[in-house]
Amino acid sequence: MHYASFTPDTRHTAGILLLAVLAIEYGGTYVLRLVRGSAPATPFQLRFARAGHAHAGILVVLALVTLPYADVARLSGGWELIARSGVWLAAILMPAGFFLASAGRAVQRPNRFVVLVYAGAVVLAAAVTTLGVGLLRS
Repeated sequence: MHYASFTPDTRHTAGILLLAVLAIEYGGTYVLRLVRGSAPATPFQLRFARAGHAHAGILVVLALVTLPYADVARLSGGWELIARSGVWLAAILMPAGFFLASAGRAVQRPNRFVVLVYAGAVVLAAAVTTLGVGLLRS
């Protein structure tokens, strides 16, 4: 697919996602501080920080990969919105859930913000299912 054939929505969203990689990189410095013992964390908090960082990175890459497919899936209305926006929304919800669910001093188990991880998983499943079905039907 040639760049000029990308829709304006795809080009703009891709630009934002690429800039979001800078925030993920910065978050990686925090994870490194935790791993090296420079910042206090319980083993639970370290696991959730790693999971949050990993989910942020891979879901942003997945969102970039799916954008051109949303252009050719011939979806419209709400279906297009789900297919086009669901993966990047999950890339916000899931990492936020991991980080917020483990925030605080000496936390040993997730708090109520862990629901964001599950919400992100539902949004991700809806997005990839919608996009996959849309591609199969196009």
